[in-house]
Amino acid sequence: MPEVIFPGPEGRLEGRYHPQKEKDAPIAIVLHPHPQFGGTMNNKVVYNLHYAFYNMGFTVLRFNFRGVGRSQGEYDQGIGELSDAASALDYLQSMNNNSKHCWVAGFSFGAWIGMQLLMRRPEITGFISVSPPANMYDFSFLAPCPSSGLIINGLADRVAPPADTVSLVNKLHEQKGITISHQELEGADHFFQEPHMDTMIGNVSDYVKRRLTETSR
Repeated sequence: MPEVIFPGPEGRLEGRYHPQKEKDAPIAIVLHPHPQFGGTMNNKVVYNLHYAFYNMGFTVLRFNFRGVGRSQGEYDQGIGELSDAASALDYLQSMNNNSKHCWVAGFSFGAWIGMQLLMRRPEITGFISVSPPANMYDFSFLAPCPSSGLIINGLADRVAPPADTVSLVNKLHEQKGITISHQELEGADHFFQEPHMDTMIGNVSDYVKRRLTETSR
């Protein structure tokens, strides 16, 4: 797993970059949870999402937001972190000019950042939002949501209550031209502690594979 350092808006950003041999492989970035609550690119959900995408044939990049690990800068309330994510996507695209598909996956705070990145970057063809904190952050910028994706959360989530996620999904369902898939895992908490991690990753993989099959027809 090659360590990479690439330029961000506030200095260098530290990442892990996992390329495929195929030059036209799809690409994905994976975004970690809240930096001020111990979130890093080595979070278990982020790590497992990274490898799930890699095992499906994606070239994948996960990275530390500013002020985390060896990434320079300081926490910036999500504004700077969105710029970091944009820089990460720029870096990934610069190394993979022939990629036909571009996905963004995020966990918790990273899901909020990922959905904002989606609004700015029309080339993103799909998204995965794991445990989006709809109770803490305003997701109303998703009007309209530009691409289809999967929102997945646990029914035992006390950090981001399921009712708030359902409200978010219902708002997105009203939009035409995209399909928002929503899955809730019985007994799973915010972090998908075992035995729920494997189930969540399996569901994500099934969804992404189905989407890739549909677009290749």
